[in-house]
Amino acid sequence: MIQQITVLHFSPTGGTRRAALLLAKSIAEQVREIDLTQQQISVYHFEADDVVLAAAPVYGGRLPVFLTERLHACCGGGARAVAAAVYGGRAYEDALLEMSDLLAAQNFRVIASAALLAEHSIFHPLAAGRPDAQDAAQLAAFGARIADKLTAGEVTPPSVPGAHPYKSWGGMAAVPLAAGTCTACGLCARQCPAQAIPSETPRETDAARCIRCMRCVSQCPHQARVLPAEVSAMLGKKLSPLLEERKENELYL
Repeated sequence: MIQQITVLHFSPTGGTRRAALLLAKSIAEQVREIDLTQQQISVYHFEADDVVLAAAPVYGGRLPVFLTERLHACCGGGARAVAAAVYGGRAYEDALLEMSDLLAAQNFRVIASAALLAEHSIFHPLAAGRPDAQDAAQLAAFGARIADKLTAGEVTPPSVPGAHPYKSWGGMAAVPLAAGTCTACGLCARQCPAQAIPSETPRETDAARCIRCMRCVSQCPHQARVLPAEVSAMLGKKLSPLLEERKENELYL
């Protein structure tokens, strides 16, 4: 193991953070977290001796645009980096390549990459309970290999799947809505990374700002933020065939 790694994570519903920390804790003795999901983000500067793991969820085969903007505030300074794209069991398509490209553009040296599984943020039966014990064992072994590469001073970037130009994805048209059980407590407004929920009127959602990350849905203590029923039903029908197959993490060194 190396001494310390910094984990940059954009994890609206928590799955990306869990997967990233599993991997990070097998690479380094100490793990420092920087949560890019927060509304207020500072500029972060790294140096060549630093090691960073950057992790983000996959939306429609791409990284969230919101995340790419926040990573622009991270100055790599030649730090060595692990790129991670976390997806819910459908496909990660160009997201891992996009993450690697983005880190390289910010002057990080990408020495390992991983497409990791976490429970789907909308259709929860897909990749349910992931990352699980089997994932933990796999990532522990991969983390040890990353640590060995770092200790040896190797900085050769891995080749990862994906294509240029990246696939186009415009996102879902629907946004989470407030159900009748909403108490207007305002927690969703405080937690929304895109500030798409007005604090004065938290039953509303600004569709132009909403990034469909499902954070408000996962954070609501009354389960009062939901997607329209017809949208949830459509996604369930589309994704249900994927339940027959257990997908595995894809690891690149």
